[in-house]
Amino acid sequence: MYQAILFDLDGTLTESGIGITRCVQYALEKTGKPEPDLEKLLVFVGPPLMEQFMKYADLDEQTARQAVEYYRERYAVTGIFENAVYPGIPELLEELRQKGYRLAVASSKPEKYVKQILDYFQLTEYFHEIVGSEMNGNRTKKSQVIEETLRRLGLSDNRKQVLMVGDREHDVIGARQAGMDCVAVSYGYGSMEELQGAEPLQIVDSAEELLRFFG
Repeated sequence: MYQAILFDLDGTLTESGIGITRCVQYALEKTGKPEPDLEKLLVFVGPPLMEQFMKYADLDEQTARQAVEYYRERYAVTGIFENAVYPGIPELLEELRQKGYRLAVASSKPEKYVKQILDYFQLTEYFHEIVGSEMNGNRTKKSQVIEETLRRLGLSDNRKQVLMVGDREHDVIGARQAGMDCVAVSYGYGSMEELQGAEPLQIVDSAEELLRFFG
């Protein structure tokens, strides 16, 4: 029986793709690697940002670090609010809270932005802990974020009683590395092929189906 549920943010609680891809586009333009097709930039939703800049645009570490700074120039002012809560999420969180689960957010996005977004959409009250990466680039790997979340919840020694919910293979793999199960949501930014390949405990198609998973 699970005691606590950790939620990813982008692609799981909120539909943040348009804000993220526009900010990535802005950063790539400024680093001399323009990409006019926003659809191609959806691969940036979920994975650690600097790592993805290096992989996608073949940037060295220093240039990728500068690209992250460019990204944040636009994101902190505009991109953060180019975002929407997925249908059924507030109702899901309320139901799970009433059932007695401890809820937390575990995101690779900087914690400062995670808290801003949850405040903006009035979701903060549902969560016992809100954990993200650090602005200096530390704690970006999903397994590291999960470990910090477990520590803050006091559940590091009871991780089998904690479940991760996310939309990308990074969530599934990070949970597995932390010794936990993960349920994947198909409505986010990971393809069905990606999710099936990562082998989560289950794949669900909506907030309603996720609620049914918890009985």
